[in-house]
Amino acid sequence: MTMNTPALRPANPRFSSGPCAKIPNFSLDMLVDAPLGRSHRAAVGKSKLAEAIDLTAEILGLPEGYRVGIVPGSDTGAVEMAMWSLLGARPVEMLAWESFGEGWVTDAVKQLKLDAVVRKAPYGEIVDFGLVDFDKDVVFTWNGTTSGVRLPNGDAIPAKREGLTICDATSAVFAMDLPWDKLDVVTFSWQKALGGEGAHGVIVLSPRAVERLERYTPAWPMPKIFRMTKGGKLIEGIFKGETINTPSMLVVEDYLVALKWAKSIGGLKALIARADANAAAVAAFVNTHSWIENLAVDPATASTTSVCLKFVDPRIIDGAGFARAVAKRLEKEGVALDIGAYRDAPAGLRIWCGSTVETSDITALMPWIDWAFQAEIAAL
Repeated sequence: MTMNTPALRPANPRFSSGPCAKIPNFSLDMLVDAPLGRSHRAAVGKSKLAEAIDLTAEILGLPEGYRVGIVPGSDTGAVEMAMWSLLGARPVEMLAWESFGEGWVTDAVKQLKLDAVVRKAPYGEIVDFGLVDFDKDVVFTWNGTTSGVRLPNGDAIPAKREGLTICDATSAVFAMDLPWDKLDVVTFSWQKALGGEGAHGVIVLSPRAVERLERYTPAWPMPKIFRMTKGGKLIEGIFKGETINTPSMLVVEDYLVALKWAKSIGGLKALIARADANAAAVAAFVNTHSWIENLAVDPATASTTSVCLKFVDPRIIDGAGFARAVAKRLEKEGVALDIGAYRDAPAGLRIWCGSTVETSDITALMPWIDWAFQAEIAAL
């Protein structure tokens, strides 16, 4: 069976969920101001890092007293820095509904040896936040990058709580409206919602988190790259551009370019609108094709960034093999790169719909998914 390919192709076929698409019209020429070959501790390096911190806080609309730090190890480094530095002071609840949340559970239970309450939900669902005790420290992801589900809001988190909320928001920040007053620690990496390069993480601390850092000393050894205090006081330099280890000034410049682009289009409100429009374009396609569904069971929790889809046609016997074949066919055509489901997730597709992706590219991709599906069904 020969099928005609769709006439329109995405201008940018990059729909990977991390590292994600660069900002529209990106060019390496935008990075000419990077102070390459200079020390990050020189005035020019520290000013660039401080500018990145200040712009991050401004665009995200962080409350007064919240601190932003640039840390090593991408989002993973930022989450583990928070866990190693803050947990153990009081009881802990770990919430997981996808692979990265499962990883944080492993850290808490098997590495830190904490007697934590663990609440899990299967892929496509989130845990019941009504059961969570927020007088304990609670660790969770806001958006399941590998499961395509998110918290719809922060209503279940009480404003008055004894514990800290530690939130991995790497595929949510800059694309979703986060309730900062309900979050004590937020982590993310540049490679997600603003399409930055890898290896660097960001940690945001509330005043409550800073207070915990200054009065609590963990029982376990602390690697140098996790240490945020010295002599019982916060190392303020970390949150002013004096990084713990050497950052790439080229990558910092790339992040600054993305931040300035975000500000130029209208800031956080515009970024959220772009992600919402992208996710809506995918939803419109799914709603008119019976053989594909969103992995999210409840539409209210469906992600607007890492949109995960599953094939539900009864003719498909080998779901994983079929999904891989569809993704491979799309990549061979050069219309969609890296959209296969995460290796630990249910078989299907995962389309990044974050703020740096153009809705016109999402719209152009949808007929190609239909084409690839029909071609693989015909080959069965």
